[in-house]
Amino acid sequence: MKRIVLLALGLLAAPLLAAPEYPDMGPDIYDVHADGTAQIAAALGRATGGHKHVLLMFGANWCIWCHRLHTTFQNDPKVAQMLRDRYELVLIDVNTRHGEKRNAAVNDRYGNPVEKGLPVLVVLDSTGRQLVTKDSGELEEGDHHDPAKILAFLAQWQPAPR
Repeated sequence: MKRIVLLALGLLAAPLLAAPEYPDMGPDIYDVHADGTAQIAAALGRATGGHKHVLLMFGANWCIWCHRLHTTFQNDPKVAQMLRDRYELVLIDVNTRHGEKRNAAVNDRYGNPVEKGLPVLVVLDSTGRQLVTKDSGELEEGDHHDPAKILAFLAQWQPAPR
């Protein structure tokens, strides 16, 4: 009986789990339904209380370099620690699909950073003032992002010590 209940629950929950937007790329890193403006507002609220800056990573789920940078952000211990301590990270989906440009207004608000390519990084202070836009290609080394370059960039734009 226990197995039947678990099987039934699994079958009911299956449609609720969305398949990746681009299955060949693995799990989505960008929420295709997220409102970038709301994401940034929430991050700014957390940044103010935590004495942090906000790091926007504009990209799309089809972008291999977006996945690679995200992986470095999560898996490199020093990069992950710097992000946790000094930044609120916001992943802004700017994919164009079925004629819809996702978060186009957010891209426009920050001076069209996606013209530099994907992923592109924008640092905001805790008041929302744009400090810098960074072409993430400058952080690459061969077929990956260089953690030392990422750390140098993050250190350069982190909030001043209290």
